[in-house]
Amino acid sequence: ALVVRFLTRRFIGDYERNAGNLYSRHIQVDGEMLAIQVQDTPGVQIHEHSLDCNEQLNRCIRWADALVIVFSITDYKSYELLSHLCHHVRQLHPGSAVPVAIIANKADLLHVKEVEPQHGLQLANVLGCAFYEVSVSENYNDVFNAFHLLCKEVSKQQSTSTPERRRTSLIPRPKSPNMQDLKRRFKQALSAKVRTVTSV
Repeated sequence: ALVVRFLTRRFIGDYERNAGNLYSRHIQVDGEMLAIQVQDTPGVQIHEHSLDCNEQLNRCIRWADALVIVFSITDYKSYELLSHLCHHVRQLHPGSAVPVAIIANKADLLHVKEVEPQHGLQLANVLGCAFYEVSVSENYNDVFNAFHLLCKEVSKQQSTSTPERRRTSLIPRPKSPNMQDLKRRFKQALSAKVRTVTSV
């Protein structure tokens, strides 16, 4: 939902789970138009308090110039996994200051929250990550700002690094730049909602 909101400005509350599709778009950063790619990574398997990240997910993490880790303020277990995910990212990027942003989603659902916003911020500070609290369903601007600032950080890092040191030239990008699939999914979600309304 976060990726769809960022790419299309639209919110889809009910959609098929993504299997790791890659989407491309252009974003303006400091007056310069940059081509970016956003990968909605395959899910992480959770075994009690440990992670099981398959090789497909590990390849996505190694390929990325920046990462976004999302948790829900209504799900304490998702919050508990933040440090595990961050440490896993750092293991796959040894010696690299790859930017990581932690996003607390569902800021609109305060009546069912299980994680206080300041706890997310404190943990992000300890882990050395940027932190944003957003409501994907209600506020596009907050979602856009989180991605925009992350893109700005990556652009700044790449402008100071030499081409030989850029990982993106060494690590093949994942397959399927797939904006058409995103449009198809959005149309399916809309038609499903129409069917639901008309069948009532």
